[in-house]
Amino acid sequence: MNKTVDITIKEKYIKEYSEGYPLISLETIENIDSLDEEGFILDLYDNKKKFIAKAYYGRQNKGYGWTLTRKKEEKIDKEFFRVKIEQALKNRDSYIKDNETTAFRVFNGEGDGIGGLTIDYFGNTASSVVEGFYMITWYSLGIYRFKDKIVEALKSCVEYTGIYEKKRFDTKGQYLDDKGDFICGEEANKPIIVKENSIKFAVYLDDGPMVGVFLDQKNVRKTLRDKYSKGKTVLNTFSYTGAFSVAAALGGALKTTSVDLANRSRAKTKEQFEINGIDSAKQDIIVEDVFNYFKFAVKKAYKFDLVVLDPPSFARSKKHTFSVAKDYTKLLKEAITITNKNGIVVASTNAANVNMRKFREFIDKAFKQLNLRYEIKEVYTLPNDFKVNDKFKQGDYLKVVFIKRIG
Repeated sequence: MNKTVDITIKEKYIKEYSEGYPLISLETIENIDSLDEEGFILDLYDNKKKFIAKAYYGRQNKGYGWTLTRKKEEKIDKEFFRVKIEQALKNRDSYIKDNETTAFRVFNGEGDGIGGLTIDYFGNTASSVVEGFYMITWYSLGIYRFKDKIVEALKSCVEYTGIYEKKRFDTKGQYLDDKGDFICGEEANKPIIVKENSIKFAVYLDDGPMVGVFLDQKNVRKTLRDKYSKGKTVLNTFSYTGAFSVAAALGGALKTTSVDLANRSRAKTKEQFEINGIDSAKQDIIVEDVFNYFKFAVKKAYKFDLVVLDPPSFARSKKHTFSVAKDYTKLLKEAITITNKNGIVVASTNAANVNMRKFREFIDKAFKQLNLRYEIKEVYTLPNDFKVNDKFKQGDYLKVVFIKRIG
């Protein structure tokens, strides 16, 4: 039983919560000392004791919890979570019926009514019978306190082969995998093979904080493959397991070059190529600090027709510290410098603290400082399965811009 605590919202924030704003933050709460144990239910009131919303207490980045319902008497039990998950599944009906895509997001946090919780689906296309695996990710200890109710709710809504979890809330910044990620059902093969717009990806459900492919970039990869890759040389920086490189190769790229600092990226990228029938020996897979690689490419006078620039929001290597808010313009200039005239730069970021307007300012500044002209060809945010709450625009964190270098 989760304890309920009454919380008073400061007067200047009452209107936005009454209109559906979902994130509880430190500056909005009058009686912050009342918050003790994560997982407490919070009844939010104004200073006249008028009920506003019911929430839960869970620390996530700068947040202190998320609203759940505006009905005072609604119980936060298995049935509550079942209704939310069932509605989310209905909203993904087009993905469920899509035979060319077997990996997508089923439940996207506050966009589906429960901040701090996501659920992804992975169908194993390598099996004679498509196996369904669900991955629950918990972003705070607070939402994790509801684990039993949420898992039982999910099990009542879907047929599944296995259910896994990722715990992303260790206050020391380390991934929590003390007992492994498997919850129930049957354990998945290592890897399972999923499809995304007919592209195959090797996915590992119990291998650290990430599974091998970022599902929020599905539309970008499809566009890269279908419209921009044929006959082109492609550089994929911060390449992780090479998903953009695979999409480009399948789209007819002359050659791809994948660059990532992680040692394991070489084997992982090679695997992704090979399950798609691509000879990895004909592609360049380089384990190197991207910042160093840019300098090397300039020295060697390398140029590419298309450069993918998708750095993490924050990165640290032995010689470099990078944050999108401070350093993206400089990094983008380096990418532009090794892009051929009339070539394309795919500029991407998942930094929630940088909105699209600011991101486009970075782009404009980079080209102006290089005295070059550009044309924006495509703009992407999150795909439809990553549902966004209209009252929480920062939840639409993905910004991707296809830019043609004219000068």
